[in-house]
Amino acid sequence: MNSNYYASDLSNAEGRWNLLYKLGGAASLLTFLYIPLQIITFMTVPEPTDAIGWFTLFQKSNLQGLLSYEFLFIVTSVTGIITTLALYVALKRYNESIMLIALSFSIIGTVCIIVARPAIDMLYLSNQYIAAASDAERVIYQTAGETLLAMRHGSAFHVCYNLANINLIIIPLAMLRSKIFNKATAYMGILAGLLGFGLYIPVIGVWVSVLSVVFMGIWDILIAIRLFQLGKSVS
Repeated sequence: MNSNYYASDLSNAEGRWNLLYKLGGAASLLTFLYIPLQIITFMTVPEPTDAIGWFTLFQKSNLQGLLSYEFLFIVTSVTGIITTLALYVALKRYNESIMLIALSFSIIGTVCIIVARPAIDMLYLSNQYIAAASDAERVIYQTAGETLLAMRHGSAFHVCYNLANINLIIIPLAMLRSKIFNKATAYMGILAGLLGFGLYIPVIGVWVSVLSVVFMGIWDILIAIRLFQLGKSVS
């Protein structure tokens, strides 16, 4: 990528955002690294179907249980707010309304995924279940575990998932009006967002959404590279 490509726009950048750009780039890179790790986890560790299965997995390995329950999804969602904030600062002069909406969606989506993926709560229930002194107590913890599982793919998850897809579409709209990010970056985001909605297509929906992850990974890398460049370029 030509470092002088965006020189005309860098003159407007403010050096006080250097750190934010760098942290946003690091957060985007973290999101990219999360993708293959989660795919490997899904492929190597069968996902339990009930609370007892999850309790057993957590007791076998706390780390494996947290990974399988997508705890890192929460981590990358939280750090992803930093990336969206960095993008807001970089793109607000081109379409501040869109970027404010995107930042709001990022925060709302993070809250929703914390509700939908309460991995620490499941770990706690697993420990309490094992330590229970009676069958009656174990039934209580098992019921609580099943309640958490019922939320796993419920409303909170779908709100988070769809807000993320919307952001992947609307943020590139602001990019296309600027010279800070190239069009390839914008198009990768749009493709990822549109394919993400494919989850709701009957029969093939899951595979379409998996394809969206490929473009999202490319988007994350391109965003990370550009934010690191901005963090070094502005003064």
